[in-house]
Amino acid sequence: MSEDQTIEAPETEDLDGAYSLGRKAVAQILYAVDIDDREQLIELMEPLHPADIADLLEQVNSFDRMRLIKLYDKEFDGDILSELDESIREEVIGLLSPQVLADAVRELESDDVVDLLEDLEQGQQDAILDALEDSDRVAVQQSLTFPEYSAGRLMQREVVMAPEHWNVGEAIDFLRNSDTLPDQFYHITLVDPRLRPVGNVTLGKLMGSRREVLLRSIVEDTFHIIPVDQYEGDVAYAFNQYHLISAPVVDENERLVGVITIDDAMAVLDEEHEEDILRLAGVDSESSVSDRVRETTRRRFPWLFVNLVTAILASLVISQFEEAIATIVALAVLMPIVASMGGNAGTQSLTVAVRALATKDLTGSNVWRVLRREVLVGLINGLAFAVIMGAVGYVWFGSLALGGVIAAAMVINLVVAGLAGTGIPIVLEKFGIDPALASGAFVTTVTDVVGFFAFLGLAVVVLL
Repeated sequence: MSEDQTIEAPETEDLDGAYSLGRKAVAQILYAVDIDDREQLIELMEPLHPADIADLLEQVNSFDRMRLIKLYDKEFDGDILSELDESIREEVIGLLSPQVLADAVRELESDDVVDLLEDLEQGQQDAILDALEDSDRVAVQQSLTFPEYSAGRLMQREVVMAPEHWNVGEAIDFLRNSDTLPDQFYHITLVDPRLRPVGNVTLGKLMGSRREVLLRSIVEDTFHIIPVDQYEGDVAYAFNQYHLISAPVVDENERLVGVITIDDAMAVLDEEHEEDILRLAGVDSESSVSDRVRETTRRRFPWLFVNLVTAILASLVISQFEEAIATIVALAVLMPIVASMGGNAGTQSLTVAVRALATKDLTGSNVWRVLRREVLVGLINGLAFAVIMGAVGYVWFGSLALGGVIAAAMVINLVVAGLAGTGIPIVLEKFGIDPALASGAFVTTVTDVVGFFAFLGLAVVVLL
């Protein structure tokens, strides 16, 4: 660039604290990258939380992401990697120099390193493992031997524990003299001579008690032990259900091997909720706004194909009544209303049922009560909309019989929608199929087929 050419920074507002990142702040950062000003970039990035920096890297395109990372270089924090969306994490790791990557991963707790490694290619896994201290590498490798989505993958190996016979003074002295404490912890876990956890002591209780008080006398009332092979969704449920802050993880011999903290459990809970929402819409749970066109197309195509098959099935039902539709054109006008109302009612029941199954609120003990409720709700709503559509059919087409037909079809389809929307997820879960993933297509098919068949079938019987 010639000396008489200058690039003016875009007018921006100050960063809104250290926890948010607006468009103007992004423009400032990208301007610093454009002019290759490392000092300005570091100054702008310094107040940002690692989660905000991760959001920034997800928002910008690949070219700007590459330039930003290369310029930011040694300031790159390991926590940024753990906050990044999985869809670009591998790309970002590939842009970091070996030394920067090594420094970044050494800052992370073992559970964050495990989470980081799970979705990487073998070459990048080896590079990260090589960057760890020997003891940390062994701990991470051991965690990777546990089943995917298990407590063993979720736990951190850094545990603060003490013998159950210690008193408060001994525990405090131990903490003060230890060089290997985790960055964050909430409890001291008491263990017996065989390293089996027997209780938790909160730091508040520890600091508020006299030195001679025995630790076993101030343990928490709520104490929950997590098996190392327990499914992570059940772990998150336990944290939410019993209001846990942290919980010890034990192996098959009931010996303490790690601890799970509330931040990791709530992250799993958020992921479970997000997966359910995406799957209810027929979208792959790994989809992200950062995905490329090819990846997004590949993930959405199968579910669109399933919807096409169900639509063809509904069309086959319609084709059986071609003569009736040709004779009474009003049928073609009104029949989408019946199917649409049934589909929406089915989706409402489906969403409630899938959520209740995920939170374990819908169980074998109350399933018949819930089914009965949804059927009654469908019946009442069906009767209400039957009156409305009966009147519409009569006023619109001047046929009382046509109004009666659509009214009856509305009642039938909304009752079936309530039954299918609740019953199908329950049946699918019994067969070990994710109800959030597969229920939508089945419920839509049922409400479409029943809606068309009820409306057109009644029309043939009553009107022809």
